[in-house]
Amino acid sequence: MQRTKGFSLIELLIVVAIILIIAAIAVPSFLRSRMAANESAAVASIRTLNTAQISYNSAYPSVGYASTLAALGGASCTPPTSSGACLIDSVLAGGQRSGYNFTLSNVTGTPNSTYNFIATPVLWNYSGIRYFCSFADAVVRASMTTISTCDTTISPQN
Repeated sequence: MQRTKGFSLIELLIVVAIILIIAAIAVPSFLRSRMAANESAAVASIRTLNTAQISYNSAYPSVGYASTLAALGGASCTPPTSSGACLIDSVLAGGQRSGYNFTLSNVTGTPNSTYNFIATPVLWNYSGIRYFCSFADAVVRASMTTISTCDTTISPQN
């Protein structure tokens, strides 16, 4: 019996099985690392939004805090106005970045003296598993459950 050069079907199947086993081990780890990166980016974005609100409040004291994300952003910055202060980039002003949706709510007072930023994963357990929020005290808070209003009952993020 003459043997030809090359790999047998069994050898190829064994190699494919080994590759599939390695992929099955690596993919969940990759997904967890991506979720951790998205959550870190969400916390950084909340901090950016808090800084922008403080700057906005200083620049427009008769208005107080901004009532929309668009007011913190802006398309035309020559000159900045209270409806487009150009303090954050247009992506964040659009309300979505790095697998999280950002909302600004509970803006109350005359001038506006309170606000809530809430960061929600776009796809829970895929882009992130934690919810983040902050209000006028500028402390980033985290929860494993949905946040509707940010206050001191939600524990600070570690």
